[in-house]
Amino acid sequence: MCPTYKQEVVGSKGVVASNHPLASLAGIEMLAAGGNAIDAAIATMFALSVVEPMMVGITGAGFINYYNSRDKSSVTIDNYCTAPLAATENMFAPVSNEWPDYMETLNEENRYGYLSVGVPAALQAWCHVEEKYGVLGIERVIRPAIRFAKEGFAVSDYLSGIVANNKEILSTYPASKSLYVNKGVHLKSGDILANDDYAKTLEDIAHNGTTTLTEGRLGHAITKDMKSNNGIVSMDDLNKYKIKYREPVRGTYRGYEIVGVGPASSGATHIIQALNIMESFNVADMKFGSVEYIHLLAETLKLVFADRFKYMGDPDFVDVPVAGLISKEYGRHCSQKIDLSKASAFEHDNPSAFATESNNTTHITVADEHGSIVSMTQTLNDAFGSRVTVPGTGVLLNNTMYNFDPHPGNANSIEPGKRVLSSMAPITVFKDGKPFLSIGTPGGRRIFPSVLQGIINVIDHNMSLQEAVEAPRVWTQGQNLELEPDISPDVVEPLKRKGHTIEAVDRVAGGMNGVLFDSNGSIHGAACWRADGSPIALSGGAATIKGSNPMFRV
Repeated sequence: MCPTYKQEVVGSKGVVASNHPLASLAGIEMLAAGGNAIDAAIATMFALSVVEPMMVGITGAGFINYYNSRDKSSVTIDNYCTAPLAATENMFAPVSNEWPDYMETLNEENRYGYLSVGVPAALQAWCHVEEKYGVLGIERVIRPAIRFAKEGFAVSDYLSGIVANNKEILSTYPASKSLYVNKGVHLKSGDILANDDYAKTLEDIAHNGTTTLTEGRLGHAITKDMKSNNGIVSMDDLNKYKIKYREPVRGTYRGYEIVGVGPASSGATHIIQALNIMESFNVADMKFGSVEYIHLLAETLKLVFADRFKYMGDPDFVDVPVAGLISKEYGRHCSQKIDLSKASAFEHDNPSAFATESNNTTHITVADEHGSIVSMTQTLNDAFGSRVTVPGTGVLLNNTMYNFDPHPGNANSIEPGKRVLSSMAPITVFKDGKPFLSIGTPGGRRIFPSVLQGIINVIDHNMSLQEAVEAPRVWTQGQNLELEPDISPDVVEPLKRKGHTIEAVDRVAGGMNGVLFDSNGSIHGAACWRADGSPIALSGGAATIKGSNPMFRV
């Protein structure tokens, strides 16, 4: 149905899909060693912190959606960064009250450098879930990452290009400059990048777990660097940060169950809301990429984003009406607002609604032979986060403070201990009570609309998993309607006549990946063209004994 650029993989013993082949290989190594989906996922994430350093790291943030096949439970974890305890709502000086510079501040202090750093969260989450749900232990699952950091890996075009785009600001910080910019020349594709300091940090984690952050070498290195550069993240912050178990958000769509993470991730809530709206229409009869389908999708997204801007936030600070947003009744009510003949007007004039949310994120999807699944989205926020590498550690710091509204008195304004709103959407779909599909993607506010389209591609458009993750996407939050290049040019003028303002873009969101269980019990894995996505499948098994001689095996 749709052209694809990569090849789907199929296995019987497990699949790991990530945005780097070495990271996927690290996860498969754990499955081959007798590990479960959690072991594979955590090994993959630690490996990504080495080979995809611009997107993810141990000081970063994200969300985890874990389905445990043994007790058929879904566990959803919020490990997003918080504002430091010393943060204040007026700690930055905004340069404008108008979009597009509404989120920018004097000297870009909320985006680059030490004040842009939120309280690190990823390491606590990764170690916690490995200890609680894994079987191999942190010392074992971290080994591939240590190996890659010591021995180095070949820089991809993707990484080289992002280094080039950030060369000037990376060069501002000596430890970052020494890693990524050598004598004024940024890393090139094919260069070998090793990080000896980070290998030592990972070895410290292997032996001491999160203690190295809360009271050991890593934590003291971070806070010392903070104090020397007017940063505000303290040892008190590192010790008081807690991951949060969130109640899974659940909905249904045409007989399938959709499960994801609740706020402060808005993704699953709004995917379910959008599916409830679209359930009132015969999407299957609308040809993929047709004017009718794109119009319906755009109008649905406008309604969903209107509610996101109005209701969403950190549930510890804001009362979010999740139950109402995901109800079938509300979905039907919203569907009645859609006019299939014309585009609705854009109604949002509050610039704080359009707070920054970086596209620079990573996502992994892992399934093991028992049917357990880990769908996990993690980030440093911007590419290379704050651009600060802590001297002697090889560790990049996040810049999640850039996601807060720098203007006081608004829903997303800075408060100590507060999480920012996220669009991340690690989603698992069930059919007849059994795992069927799990997908996710990087991409900022384009994440949940892209995952929404991936789900519809499979359920309504009957696409293969590979087609579903690679199919051309559209996006709007109420203004321009973005179309990827592979959308037919024939739809542009008809969409304009309906009232849409069309914007051609190179891509919508990032490298989606996922797994799918077919009716034969095989596990499919796929990753798309928008990143260095590389799924790897594990098949085979023990030898079969035939006859009475146990040595005769075929």
